[in-house]
Amino acid sequence: MKGLVIKNTGSWYTVLTDDGQTVESKIKGNFRLKGIRSTNPVAVGDRVGIVTNQEGTAFINEIDDRRNYIVRKSPNLSKQSHIIAANVDQAVLIVSVNYPVTSTTFIDRFLASAEAYRIPVVLVFNKTDLLDDDDLRLQQMMVHLYETIGYQCLQVSAVTGTGIDDLRQVVNGKISVFSGNSGVGKSTLLNLLIPGVNLRTAAISEAHQMGMHTTTFSEMLRIPGGGWAIDTPGVKGFGAYDMQPEEICGYFKEIFHFSKNCRFNNCTHTHEPGCAVLQAVNDHYIAESRYNSYVSMLSDKDEAKYREPF
Repeated sequence: MKGLVIKNTGSWYTVLTDDGQTVESKIKGNFRLKGIRSTNPVAVGDRVGIVTNQEGTAFINEIDDRRNYIVRKSPNLSKQSHIIAANVDQAVLIVSVNYPVTSTTFIDRFLASAEAYRIPVVLVFNKTDLLDDDDLRLQQMMVHLYETIGYQCLQVSAVTGTGIDDLRQVVNGKISVFSGNSGVGKSTLLNLLIPGVNLRTAAISEAHQMGMHTTTFSEMLRIPGGGWAIDTPGVKGFGAYDMQPEEICGYFKEIFHFSKNCRFNNCTHTHEPGCAVLQAVNDHYIAESRYNSYVSMLSDKDEAKYREPF
């Protein structure tokens, strides 16, 4: 029997079968994917084969080839990855300029990870209603930066409803994985997009201006009118998992564009003479924040980087 994994609670997987049943399933035996060291060999969005038993549950005994997936470093096992979702059309990254602050480093690392797995990203700037004039100017600058690079950006408010219709259009008919730091309003936005889903939300910590985790597992949710939203736990950081240093430049669109004019083919864009990337940073064609994110990913051999919020 074939089906789609629509929920993963860690030990159990809910599979929506092709004939419309939902079956609670476990992995059969020591099931591992070739070439991927992952803490979760089966992910939400996977197409799987299952074998049912007399108890009404099932074992997953095969996974179809994935067209894509997106990973982050496992928070518990530093040398393994955690697959956030598989077989998606796009990622929707929810960010906030304040309450809490989403750093450009976090955004850039997420974008680079998505580029590595060929997943388009839409940036959604939430909590616009809470921003003062300075915050709004900063948000406009960030939107201008990322739109210039080539990423679609939306400015929304889950409280006032600003931009929510635009967000509905973006996700309509597509499989979208929703991600972001804890506290940015991801669950609140999903509650608006999918009436009746009633995802749990929580206020951010006043002391540290950081969000608290309210989503503890990944789940696919049907969007009225068509499409799926994959809700994922809030994440603190992305690293250069399974990326070679010389590949990272390719995941920063504008840095890759200028790198073609470097004097040396193996230029790292950090110190070499005749480096077109360094010249572009000097001339403000590449944002200093983006360049700093690139350099920080080059130094990700320090495993501790994966465990710290950015």
